[in-house]
Amino acid sequence: MTLDRGIEAMTEAAFRTGDFSVAEELLGDALSAAPGPAAEAAALHQLGWLMHWRALESIVDGQVRESDPDAEEALFQRALDLRRGLDDRAGVAASLFGVGLVRQVLRRDPRGAIGLFREALPLAEEHGDLITRSEIHRHIGFYHLVEEKRYDEALRYLRISLELRERHGDPRWIPSGTLAIGQALLMAGRPAEAAATLRIALDQSRSAGLRPHRIAQAEDWLSRAAAATA
Repeated sequence: MTLDRGIEAMTEAAFRTGDFSVAEELLGDALSAAPGPAAEAAALHQLGWLMHWRALESIVDGQVRESDPDAEEALFQRALDLRRGLDDRAGVAASLFGVGLVRQVLRRDPRGAIGLFREALPLAEEHGDLITRSEIHRHIGFYHLVEEKRYDEALRYLRISLELRERHGDPRWIPSGTLAIGQALLMAGRPAEAAATLRIALDQSRSAGLRPHRIAQAEDWLSRAAAATA
């Protein structure tokens, strides 16, 4: 299926190659050839993800430098509207998360995002795929971590997120789940535990053949944790 090939090309670009051109072509073809609203919604949703991954490419010092939040949110919102009309509950959960992702990451509106994540979570838990569920838990975890400083609650969500990634089984997704837990442990003032977790994240990143900047991120956080234990 063209859509499935596009998703795979996008995932490979995000984690290993950085070349989104094949994914863009395949996902564009999937949208053009969509035989009905369900297929159209699926393609729109993935094109929203393509825009989001590309925006993340421009992060410098933790800030997204190049993005188009209006266009990205419009793709997720159109997919959401179509999926609501179809009563596609798994799709609704995924696209609610997509809209929330734009608001949390690009618009810097965590309070606007958290309501969407909380609306999406029960639908995803009942109907969604493992990665959608993992991502929702992950971003709720980051909300508790960054906005509320509720470290135990953040770690609870982040550990569920990692478990779901591990069940999914794709080694490209697992290191980011481990890294998030290490980051949370360090922010919670538990540097020894953080260092042990971050060493695992670094090993996983290298073993999965992830891109240099992803490996460097794990190295940087491990250095911070090691310094905090000294």
